[in-house]
Amino acid sequence: MLRKLLKQHTGPLTADLVLEPGHFGLGRVPKRLKPASTATAICGYCATGCQLKLHLDDDGRAINLSPQAGYPVNLGMACPKGWQALDPLDSPDRATTPLLRNEHGEMMPVGWAEAMDAFVSRFKNLQEKLGRESVAFLSTGQIPFEEMAFLGCLFKFGMGFIHGDANTRQCMATAVTAYKQAFGFDAPPYTYGDLEESDVIVLVGSNLCIAHPILWQRVMRNKRSPRIIVIDPRATETAQAATQHVRLKPKGDLALLYSLAHCIVRDGRTDAAWVERTEGFDEFAAFLHDYAPERVAEKTGLSVEEIESLARTVSEPGKRVSWWWTMGVNQSYEGVRAAQAMINLALITGNIGKPGTGANSITGQCNAMGSRLFSNTTSMVGGHDFSDAAHREKVAAGLGIPVENIPSDYSLAYDQILAAAEEGKIKGLWIVATNPFHSWIDSGRLAELREKLDFIVVQDMYHTTESARVADLVLPSAGWGEKDGCLINSERRIGTVKKVREAPGIALSDFRIFRLIAHAWGCGDLFARWTDPEAAFHFLRDLTKDRPCDITGVEGYEMIDRLGGIQWPYPATNPPSGNERRLFEDGKFFTSSGRAKLLFSPPAELPEAPDSAYPFTLLTGRGTSSQWHTQTRTGKSDILRKLYPQEAYVEIHPADAARLGLREHEMVTICSRRGEMRASIYIAPTVQPGQLFLPMHYPEVNRLTHPSYDPHSRQPNYKACAVAISKT
Repeated sequence: MLRKLLKQHTGPLTADLVLEPGHFGLGRVPKRLKPASTATAICGYCATGCQLKLHLDDDGRAINLSPQAGYPVNLGMACPKGWQALDPLDSPDRATTPLLRNEHGEMMPVGWAEAMDAFVSRFKNLQEKLGRESVAFLSTGQIPFEEMAFLGCLFKFGMGFIHGDANTRQCMATAVTAYKQAFGFDAPPYTYGDLEESDVIVLVGSNLCIAHPILWQRVMRNKRSPRIIVIDPRATETAQAATQHVRLKPKGDLALLYSLAHCIVRDGRTDAAWVERTEGFDEFAAFLHDYAPERVAEKTGLSVEEIESLARTVSEPGKRVSWWWTMGVNQSYEGVRAAQAMINLALITGNIGKPGTGANSITGQCNAMGSRLFSNTTSMVGGHDFSDAAHREKVAAGLGIPVENIPSDYSLAYDQILAAAEEGKIKGLWIVATNPFHSWIDSGRLAELREKLDFIVVQDMYHTTESARVADLVLPSAGWGEKDGCLINSERRIGTVKKVREAPGIALSDFRIFRLIAHAWGCGDLFARWTDPEAAFHFLRDLTKDRPCDITGVEGYEMIDRLGGIQWPYPATNPPSGNERRLFEDGKFFTSSGRAKLLFSPPAELPEAPDSAYPFTLLTGRGTSSQWHTQTRTGKSDILRKLYPQEAYVEIHPADAARLGLREHEMVTICSRRGEMRASIYIAPTVQPGQLFLPMHYPEVNRLTHPSYDPHSRQPNYKACAVAISKT
């Protein structure tokens, strides 16, 4: 019955399934297994952080899974990706041995000793010739934070390089920057329980039904009959299910949010007590004079009446209002200010620090929050600052590393690393558990960049990714389910992953690869304490002492599992109670004054607006809940592949299709000033006239996107650029 059902779900607007134990027999455990033959692990896809129960055979090998019924995140539910989480481990294109490119350009299998010789000799040669800025790493939000920390500390404190960034720059840098600037620390304030306790839920650039389907189920559990408002140019699945769809123009969000604040301040609908807990209110109120609904109506595509009505809805006294955003805001040339505009609205109306409220960023990758605290990229491990001498001394003492090994300057951001490579300043690149040759904006530039790099190392589960195919050295790594460690989800909850399979061939966990590299590089003594992930967890935990993310009260992995995950902060002194907690209940923030900052600046124009040559605005986003990023893993599952179209498709409004003489399923060419691609037509009123939508998962899509960035976060602007469409 399941396969029959899946065959029916292949179109672009598929009804994505959220399955519970017992649906179609998926939750049944084979009879030969004993009830005790199980383990648990947090799902390795999105940052919802669902816990899965893994059913083991007599050898301790996972052969099936089901959602964990009592876990406070998913409450016994899983999306299609979670149900099929084991499938990618069995793919025939797994990297099983190191591969080294020979003098003829061929990738040849080698042993770990030869791989380490090549790694060390090539990177050390670059360092000796060009210095500590000659090599950079690009890492991930999808490995345990113990491994992230090991990579960052090894590269910067042991190997002596400086530049490294994670692919969380592509999804979460905007939220990180917005929170740091406004609250004094990267501190998402909410708990998932707030979705069930709001009277008004405002989703901005967030297709929750598809990108985070379990969180949509949490919304559906809300017994307060909430008003669900979706602000999005496209009639997404979430917009269609919501109470109200605010169908604004692409990137009209910042002007709209300022206009809502204008109406609220003008009408005296602010919360005086919470305004006192902010800095800059008078300046903000003066700034808002220019954002009357009449003045922003054209930019937003909304009527004055729509803006006034929405302003009243989100500031109604006594109502709990929560603001939620994901990539539609983050992946923008002015995403930081849009996020801070929502933070401002929550602050001035008193909708923060209380049940059902908050300005809440929903994270993309399973361990993006772990990356934000421990990857040693934008901040120093444990939520510290590279430029703070006291922080460097604390981290050095905690890790047993000479303080002079810790740089005081910051790394280049992701786009700046690639620009430095184009300029010849960076000649070596180490790519760990990510696929930038598919996922980076204006990806055609990377093909040219490849010729300017002397040595590329790709460390991945698969030897077939776009990035692995251009590497000089491929290091085979274990995947989710083949190693231990911790992930941190969107609501700051730490959960564990478990080793329930052996990695194929001679592939190793990233943690063990880093140990090998430390030894081969000659800095193994500095990392002698990094014996295994849980050992690393303990001293990384201790580094968080007295930081807002303090988790010194967490004894270890067993305690995390026993308590159903643990949200930070969880200090050793006076640890909090309850398994769902929000921040700022006391109205105190992490700034020097203890007050939140109201931050704002005028909206900017689109970096690339439509014109006569490229008359359409291209939107990109999640396709279905069965697709994930570059499909490196979801593409390995027979079942998941049945739940989405295998070839790229483009959504176009019926009026535009009729005007251009385009028919359903006809092949067309979409081109921008940077590249072109082919796709089949999907005619749907989900997009507005003059707009096109492409799912981001297909490798051709990022040939089109525009290389512009938020000036505060350096996050790429994936969501809007100018394109043309024509028959193929």
